[in-house]
Amino acid sequence: MTKKLIYLIAVEILDNKSFLFDVNSEYHALTLKLKEDEILITSLADSLLVSISEITISVASIEVEQENFIQIGCYFYRASIAIMELKTTENSPPNAVEILKSLSESISLAKDLVQRLQKGNQPLSISGSELRSIISQIEDLIKTMGEDLSSIPSSAFIDQEYAEIAIQSLSNEMRNSHFTIQSSEKTELDTQLSSPKQKPKQEPIPIETDLYSINVEVSMENPYFLESPNLLKVKSSGSRSKQERVSKSLAMLPHVAQYMEPLYDTFYCPLTKRVMDDPVTIQSGVTYERKAITEWFEKFEASAEIQCPTTGKRLVSRAYNPNIALRSTIEEWKERNEAARIKVARAALSLASSDNMVFEAIKDIHGICEKNPYNKVQVCSAGMLPLLVKTLEYKNQDVRCAVLELLRLLVDDEIDSKEMVAEELDFSALIRMLSSSFQPIKHASLLLLLELSRSESLCNKIGLVTGSILMLITITYKSSVDAFASEKAGETLKNLERSPNNIKRMAENGLLEPLLYNLAEGSEEMKTEMASYLGEIVLGHDSRTYAAERASPTLIKMVRTGNVLSRRAAFTALAQISLYQPNAKALAEAGIVQIMVEEMFTRRIHDELVNSKTEAAAILANIFESGLELETLRANSHGHTMTSDYFVYNIIYMLRNSTPDELNINLIRILLCLTKSPKSMTAIISVVKETEASYILVELINNPYDNLGIAAMKLLITLSPHIGHTLSERLCKTRGLPENLILSSNEIARISEKQAISAKFLAKLPHQNLTLNLALLFKNTVPIILQTISQIQKGGTRSSRHSICYLEGLVGTLVRFTTTLYDPQILFLARAHNFTAVFTELLVKTSSDEVQRLSAIGLQNLSLESINLSKPPEIKKAKLTRLFSAPKFLTPSSSRRKKITVCPVHRGTCSSENTFCLVDAKAIERLLACLDHENAEVVEAALSAICTLLDDKVDVEMSMNILNGANALQHVLNVVKEHRQEALWQKSFWMIEKFLMNGGDKSVTDISQDRLLPSTLVSAFHHGNGNTRDMAEKILRHLNRMPNSTSYYTMTSSKWE
Repeated sequence: MTKKLIYLIAVEILDNKSFLFDVNSEYHALTLKLKEDEILITSLADSLLVSISEITISVASIEVEQENFIQIGCYFYRASIAIMELKTTENSPPNAVEILKSLSESISLAKDLVQRLQKGNQPLSISGSELRSIISQIEDLIKTMGEDLSSIPSSAFIDQEYAEIAIQSLSNEMRNSHFTIQSSEKTELDTQLSSPKQKPKQEPIPIETDLYSINVEVSMENPYFLESPNLLKVKSSGSRSKQERVSKSLAMLPHVAQYMEPLYDTFYCPLTKRVMDDPVTIQSGVTYERKAITEWFEKFEASAEIQCPTTGKRLVSRAYNPNIALRSTIEEWKERNEAARIKVARAALSLASSDNMVFEAIKDIHGICEKNPYNKVQVCSAGMLPLLVKTLEYKNQDVRCAVLELLRLLVDDEIDSKEMVAEELDFSALIRMLSSSFQPIKHASLLLLLELSRSESLCNKIGLVTGSILMLITITYKSSVDAFASEKAGETLKNLERSPNNIKRMAENGLLEPLLYNLAEGSEEMKTEMASYLGEIVLGHDSRTYAAERASPTLIKMVRTGNVLSRRAAFTALAQISLYQPNAKALAEAGIVQIMVEEMFTRRIHDELVNSKTEAAAILANIFESGLELETLRANSHGHTMTSDYFVYNIIYMLRNSTPDELNINLIRILLCLTKSPKSMTAIISVVKETEASYILVELINNPYDNLGIAAMKLLITLSPHIGHTLSERLCKTRGLPENLILSSNEIARISEKQAISAKFLAKLPHQNLTLNLALLFKNTVPIILQTISQIQKGGTRSSRHSICYLEGLVGTLVRFTTTLYDPQILFLARAHNFTAVFTELLVKTSSDEVQRLSAIGLQNLSLESINLSKPPEIKKAKLTRLFSAPKFLTPSSSRRKKITVCPVHRGTCSSENTFCLVDAKAIERLLACLDHENAEVVEAALSAICTLLDDKVDVEMSMNILNGANALQHVLNVVKEHRQEALWQKSFWMIEKFLMNGGDKSVTDISQDRLLPSTLVSAFHHGNGNTRDMAEKILRHLNRMPNSTSYYTMTSSKWE
């Protein structure tokens, strides 16, 4: 076996010979700047190592004098270790070059002598005398090499006493070496290698032995490989058969390397045939393993029958004495032997020519470390960790699993070793193995991670690995799939909890329990930190609800009794939790509302790092916006609720006196929520109208903080139906308003939410407020509005996400002018900008329902003024001209005299520009098209505009002719079928009645033949309000569906204004 092992190592060296020279050349290039002696030492050493590898191959194949040549190979192999020590020592001796040159001469001559015995694979015949001569010459060369090694000074080893003793021992053995020829007859070299079982048993030499004794199996270690900087880049060249042969043999590595040190018979227990751990000596003087001899003694019932198992002598008693000297010797031997085996395994990992070789090396290290925990330190300090970690990249699952188990053993109960392994380990790769489908690897990686997590200093490092926390949490949730993995993942997470940052990461990945537990049970500092995390992380919906239920009591307690830092953290966490509206109920039940009200109204602590009023207002606003019944929420212990005057007055008082913008925003948010309650709305209106609060709200529009201005305008829009005229007056008295609510045309691409809300605010204020309308007129806002509308229509609604809202506000602002046309200046404005054409075009050139509705309302308002603005044509002719004018028949151009067109509906001179005539503007078809709209509000506005053409002040018959020509009746009947709103029914029934009375026979026929109309009329008659029911009844009588009545209901258009 030894011969084969030497052969395999040599083959490995030669297989990678080209690589070795590549490495040497690279190393040579890197050391050009070093001293000349160092370069020469490296070159000589590399050359010697290659020559020794060739010698070992040759001697391993020689069949004759097998024992002698195995010893020769061992000497040369052990000399390579001394050469490597000389090469790598940091303190090269002055005579290093001379020693290496002398060794080079001896090794070169020995190489030639050995090669004479073998030439390739062809056997040669050689005489006994020639064989003796060759062995004798090699013996002399070995002695010379021993002399050379003895000249290495002690200073070369610095503090490496172990290496110095080993080389001195080797030098003594080589100088005293002697080889005895077993046969003097002529021999032939056999072509087959001898079996390892034929290895002769050697007697120990009575001199000091070292780590590399020639009397036993030889290490696979080649130091040249161990110290090579490119160790793991060994090329796997060579024939396939040779690789298979090497791999197969190296798989037996633990058996080959089991005893690297000289093994003495005294080490063995005669009973167990094993090396003893606790030797004791009995009365016969023979030493045994304590356990074995104790069991032997127990076989004898009577003391007189006891005998020595080796000598057979009778023993007087069962007494024995510990053999301390032998035990110490064995322990020292084991330490040296295990150290040698570690080196062998390291060499195997370095060579890494096969998975089997690596696997067996790892298993051997595992066994060594299990027997003696001290060896774990040796393995870590021997530079093996990088090699072990590198093998985790192997595809072979058994190799990876074995490495993981070995690494776990190395870090077991050793903090320092955990740190060392963590330095080399790729945690990302380890985390990826947690998802391996190969269960042993998954379990082994989990166990390793569990051991590493026991080190508090590594907890945060593990948590920082991408996906580590998420992967562990996922595994814990799959206990039904893999209970063992789930349990170990849970233990690992428990260890990782020692890092507060990991607790935060767990919460972010759905595991809230550690955070909530530490928030409730931790120290004051821990509670503060956990509350801060809860305020920072973004939780899922389910997690938010769970966190609210569990954390609210603790957070509320921290708000009430905590220090400044804990209060700030608690407020932040409560604000985050309250953002999720379903949590409002849990927070209210925990008593947070009264606490926040107290913080806002009664707490008077100055110089705090946290503005508790602002935070409390934000939390209350979040809770109120969830839709809770505010009338039932208690504000304090005195019975006041959130809708009581007490609460409303205090909120408005704070709004009038507070300065922080954030606090004002939250106060306004609370007021917006209170406006949904009729009781609190009444109180808000009263206070805002009677105090300067309205001025304050209007002035906030100009606040540079946009969010505050937006919040103020939203509240003002809500209040405008109740105190709109008051707000309009306040607006006109505020500097920069109302003109600042309208953007200039060059800012259209940057429409903000504030500008959109500003335009909407203008549109929502009472349209009939002449003061505001004139203010807008005098500030010349209308041209800007019209130009902006045109730009938005050309650019589409994609210019800004607020453009639609802004467009609706602008159109609404234009509509407000149509309600005050009685003012000459506004009438001139509407004529100058042809409002009728503007609204008619907007009916079809928009995608906004609100714009269509507002445009229809604008046309309705304009059309109502048409009858007042339309006048009969006046023909003025001078009296003198009439006297001297020629007779009519003598006038040549009389046939071409200009005719003055009279509007058939308004009975006067009309135009869309001056009298806002819908007929002239061709708006009727577009209004009828709006009747098919799905939005009932758009339909109602369009019907109202059309109804202005059927007013008693206009020529209804002429209007009917125009409407019949546009098939208006069918559109109206469709409205009745498609919509069931009272307002639409009333307007539709009113128009149907007009068609029955003034539309002629065709209209009556069309109405009578409509199959769905009667059922709709009957439904309105039964379920409609008073006006709707009366109109339905009237139409049914016209259709002879009901008996006639003496009373006749007449409806005028004034009801629909």
